[in-house]
Amino acid sequence: MAVMRLVDAAATDALGAMVARALIGHDGGLVVSLVGELGAGKTALARATLRGLGHQGAVVSPSYTLVEPYPIGGRTFHHLDLYRLGDPEELEFLGVRDIDTAHDWLFVEWAERGAGFLPPVDMVIELTYAKTGRDAQIRPLTGLGARFFEGLKNTT
Repeated sequence: MAVMRLVDAAATDALGAMVARALIGHDGGLVVSLVGELGAGKTALARATLRGLGHQGAVVSPSYTLVEPYPIGGRTFHHLDLYRLGDPEELEFLGVRDIDTAHDWLFVEWAERGAGFLPPVDMVIELTYAKTGRDAQIRPLTGLGARFFEGLKNTT
């Protein structure tokens, strides 16, 4: 587990860039749960990660669409926001089970609302409010998450 202080938006962008560099060097897919209160910076971190991966277009919050796919270099970065999910079974209609998590990246806000219909989470990035800015706590949950976490720690 690691905790990083994010003093401002630029620090969140820097963390997203680090995550992107680690994703590029990571062999395989990854499922990440982005945890935090409303406004804690979950979407901002996903946006910064996408920018770090080279995505040039708009990055919108999937609050109403629930899922936004972004094709990047032969893979897809799937950004899910399940805050407005009425029932986890709705994920069946969105094709979440068809996402190739062995190859693609899945970043999920409010993952607990999709319990039973989401693939296992490899890593949690929890954003919490601090006295100044925010803290990002990063915890691997699986062996794959631990390997990615090691790569992330070695990313500068």
